[in-house]
Amino acid sequence: MRAALLHAVGDDKLDIRDDVTLTPVGPTDVRVRIRATGVCQSDLSAVSGVLPQPMPLVLGHEGAGEVVEVGDHVTSLQPGDHVIINWRPACQECDLCLGGQPYLCLKYIIESFSKGNFRFGGGETAYGLAGCGTWAEEIVVPWQGAIRVDADVPWEAAALIGCGITTGVGAAVNTARVRPGSTVAVVGCGGVGLSVIQGARVSGARLILAVDPLASKHELAKKVGATHAVTPDQVPDALNELTGGSGFDYGFEVVGKSATIQSAWQLTRQGGDCIVVGAGAMDDMVSISAFSLLFEGKNLLSSLYGEADVRHDFPYFANLYKAGKLDLDSMISARIKLTDLNDAVAALKGGEALRQIVIMD
Repeated sequence: MRAALLHAVGDDKLDIRDDVTLTPVGPTDVRVRIRATGVCQSDLSAVSGVLPQPMPLVLGHEGAGEVVEVGDHVTSLQPGDHVIINWRPACQECDLCLGGQPYLCLKYIIESFSKGNFRFGGGETAYGLAGCGTWAEEIVVPWQGAIRVDADVPWEAAALIGCGITTGVGAAVNTARVRPGSTVAVVGCGGVGLSVIQGARVSGARLILAVDPLASKHELAKKVGATHAVTPDQVPDALNELTGGSGFDYGFEVVGKSATIQSAWQLTRQGGDCIVVGAGAMDDMVSISAFSLLFEGKNLLSSLYGEADVRHDFPYFANLYKAGKLDLDSMISARIKLTDLNDAVAALKGGEALRQIVIMD
């Protein structure tokens, strides 16, 4: 089958080849034929080394497809099921899973660094990003990594739910629990930032400020729910005009940089919630004074994968889409082929691309 391999961190080009095979399906695994997969900022972070991954690596973690084979012990899925890939599968047995935080379970993430399900070049092992590798025509994942969804959900929409939508909408709905009538600022208007905006809109926020240096993204931010959109240099005026200088109830950072985390913190009012959604580098340190942390009464929160329990949230977000409450179609900036992935990565680096979706032939 075909797949896009990254041989080493920092490589300029992906190796798109057609001699890739899969390991046999284990008793608790499923094999999925990928029908659509997104090009996400986290894929670019793996290319650059910001997100450490084993090499060689089949990129891709935001995807949807059809189950073609299940292991002997799998009872929840069967061939023909439409599924969304869950890049953070939960064991459903550890204290974190049983305590209501399955998005923090590390069992399969840890396994993904030593268990490569791809073979190429006569038997060499390749790993999948976050244990997935959806930039391949087929993948093998634990059964917890494939969540069934209604067959009438388009593949492109289902793929987006697999990462960007769940991460962003979940940050607003699950982590922040945005209240009706509240005010929200979102720093960063890529695919996940736009999803945060949609989550805030669905939650009933009355004022949503989108902040992004690329003015070309402002129109779409407003289309999906932002009431105002500005560049970073316009933030002080917007802060005064919209909140009288007091700040927003919720400030979301969706870039993954210490500077933008501090910007979101400054946009958040006293007693408000500042939520970090972007995935940053391990050596990028955030500086906030101890005085500010205590006396301003703000809450600094993280939101990993939208704090989702995907067994509920994937179908829930799919139903919101079908009901016209989530606009996923507008977020797709291009539909491409697997062979176009090098160009897609270059476009993502340029900053203009939102969500490019690979439609498998």
